[in-house]
Parts: sequence; C-alpha cells; structure tokens
Amino acid sequence: MYPVPAQPKIYHILHVDRLASVLAAGGLWCDAEMQCRGGGGTTIGMSRIKQRRLALPVNCHPSDHVGDYVPFYFCPRSVMLYIIWRANHEDLTYRGGQGPILHLQADLATTVAWAEAQGKRWAFSLSNAGAYYTEFRSRLDQLGEVNWPAVAATNFRSRDVSEGKQAEFLLHHFFPWELVEYIGVHSRAIEGQVVQVLRSTAYRPALVRRSDWYY
Repeated sequence: MYPVPAQPKIYHILHVDRLASVLAAGGLWCDAEMQCRGGGGTTIGMSRIKQRRLALPVNCHPSDHVGDYVPFYFCPRSVMLYIIWRANHEDLTYRGGQGPILHLQADLATTVAWAEAQGKRWAFSLSNAGAYYTEFRSRLDQLGEVNWPAVAATNFRSRDVSEGKQAEFLLHHFFPWELVEYIGVHSRAIEGQVVQVLRSTAYRPALVRRSDWYY
C-alpha cells in the first residue's frame, strides 16, 4: 500500500483539433461510443490497442469492457505522451508530436461524487488498462494500491515504474465537460487556438501553459 495524495487529479490528453467536437458533444465519449458516432479531429492513440481495449473486460464491473470507459491518467507528462513525443513507435499512426496535445485536468473526488450521484460506474487500474494482465478496483479505499511514487516519477525506465505510472482512472461511457477544471497547453500558439474554441462555450476551465507537463 502507498500513501494517497491529499487531492488526486486525473488527466485526459487529446489533440487540440478535437476540442471543438468535445464541446459540441458536451464532454468526452468512450471509444466504444466514438466508433458509433465518429468524431472530428486527430486520433492520437494506437488503433491496435484501442481495438483491444474494446474487448478487454473490466473485471470489477462484469459485462463492461475498457473501451466502454473514458480513460484518464493520474498524472500529466504520461508515458503515452512520451511515446507521442518520440514519434517512433511502430503502432503509432499520429506523428505530429506533443505540441498540439492538450491536458484536461479534473479532480478525482469530484468526478467520483458526480458519477455516484448519477449512478455511473467508474473504476481504476493498477497499470495500463489496455494490458491483458492489469488489475482493476472500484472503491476509493483501494487507491493505496496505486503505485503513487511511480505515478509521480519522471524516470520510468524501470518496468515496475513504467507499469505503475500507466495506472488509469475510468469513467463509464461519458465524461461531462463541466468536470474539467484546468486545461494545460504546451505553447502560446496552442493556447491561442484553445481560447478561440472556448468562445463557443459558456463554461471555460482555467487555461495555462504548463511546460512541466511536457517533454
């Protein structure tokens, strides 16, 4: 068991050109729903792993699959962002680098409270939710099983650290835009693009350049 941060945050990454469609939808849809609806903008994930997640079970919620959930990391500057930055993974179709990638931050406790008030399922994994061997949990008193030192680590060459850093929070089906409390961007240019898109919505989370969230 590990000490749990006082106020854990969760982070979803996406390409800036997807933001307008997220606002139009009122939030983030899971991959299973996105396959039915189609979505505007650039996909930054690995298609082979996305397909696998559609079939991988979330064993704490029988009949659910990972692809039925909107995924978040417990940290910015994730291993996935590193892969995007390096742009040399054979399964990565997107090669546009980390510059256009946004971090959407939300509060874990607030998100769970909203989910439970709405009767929505949620879970978290102890490692990459797209791996066959990962374990899932569905209670807040199990958060100490997340490897929080690995989540916070900046050096993840060790397999154990890399696995722990990739732990995910999962919200079933849909994540509402109003739960986003903060948008982190890489540069002034991307900040300007986000400002323009946010003019179409009444709710505008705090928007700040965060170079420490990038490689």
